[in-house]
Amino acid sequence: MREGVWWTTRSWRELSRRLLALGPPASRRTIRRLLRKLKLGQRTARKKKTRGHPPDRNAPFENIAPLRREYEAAGDAVMSIDTKKKAWLGNVHRAGTTCTAETVETFDHDCGSAGQGKLIPHGIYALRNQHAHIHLKTSHDTSALCCDSVALWWEQAGRAAHPQATRRLVLGDGGGSTSATPYLLKEDRQGLAHRLG
Repeated sequence: MREGVWWTTRSWRELSRRLLALGPPASRRTIRRLLRKLKLGQRTARKKKTRGHPPDRNAPFENIAPLRREYEAAGDAVMSIDTKKKAWLGNVHRAGTTCTAETVETFDHDCGSAGQGKLIPHGIYALRNQHAHIHLKTSHDTSALCCDSVALWWEQAGRAAHPQATRRLVLGDGGGSTSATPYLLKEDRQGLAHRLG
């Protein structure tokens, strides 16, 4: 062990084996007691440090705000879209605990071939009436999925919530299926505009 190192990813059993190899034996219980005495414990890393903010961080929001106000004042639909965390379907491991009568056994490796596909939750948040809609898809996170999701929302809820709307403002974070760089998104959005009128 290196002097001055105050963290390790090794288990108490592994630390016990290492100490035995160096000479003085110590049980797992002894190691745990000594580490607690030093105020050392098993902890998970927390994402708390920031690398600072770029000086023009608010510029996109300042550009969007007047456009959003214009659409809302005219009674047009304004929505924010995003794809949420994808999840494997099937007998795969899930983080956390479950209250069950017996142990739930899953595959030892979580890989695509072991599962039964992937679930992609695509969220739409209607800003004017503050309603959220989530469409669960099992295809791929593509611009076509994004546009299909917006069209489905418009048919199921958007048209009724915005009867006077002549336009729709779709706000996305610019990543994944809402990335502005691929030409496919531009084509799919144009197709969506023709589809919805």
